Amino acid sequence: MLKSPELLLLRHGIAEERGADRPDADRALTTYGQRRTLAVVRRLVALNLHCDRLLTSPFTRAWQTAELAVAAGLAPAMYLADQLAPGADPYPLLRWPERSGRLALVGHEPDLSDLAAAVIGAPAGSLVLKKAGAVLLQIQASGPRPHGRLRLLMGPGQLLASN
Repeated sequence: MLKSPELLLLRHGIAEERGADRPDADRALTTYGQRRTLAVVRRLVALNLHCDRLLTSPFTRAWQTAELAVAAGLAPAMYLADQLAPGADPYPLLRWPERSGRLALVGHEPDLSDLAAAVIGAPAGSLVLKKAGAVLLQIQASGPRPHGRLRLLMGPGQLLASN
C-alpha cells in the first residue's frame, strides 16, 4: 500500500474533429487515437501505475479512454463522474475513501492541468496535458482543496519513447 494517496490524471485520446453536426459530448476517439491511447495505458501499467479506482467524464472520448485503461489493466473498473465533464468542479472527487490508494481521473483540458496546477500550488495554465498524456500527483494534505507534489507529467510521445 502507498504511504499517501496518489492521483493519476489521464487526458482522453485523440478524438474526432468538432463539427456542427456532432455535439461535443459525442465526439469519439479516432482509430489512431484508440491505438495510441491503448499503447499509453499499457505503458502506465508497465510502469506499475495501477489504480484502485478510475472515474471518467461522461463525454464519449473520455469514457472510451477509460474503457481502454480498464481493458489494459490500469484499474479494475470505471465509473462515470459528471464532475469530470468540461467546466465542472472535480474537487469533490478528491475525497475518495481509499486514502492510501491511487485514484485515476480521465477527463479534458484545461480542467485536468488546472486541477494538477492547483494541487501543487502553481498558477492555472502553467501545466499542459497533451491528449493521452498523464500526470501523477502525490496528495500530501486532504480537505476541500488538497495539495501535493508533482510526481510525473508526460505526454504520450514521452511515455511511449521510454519503452
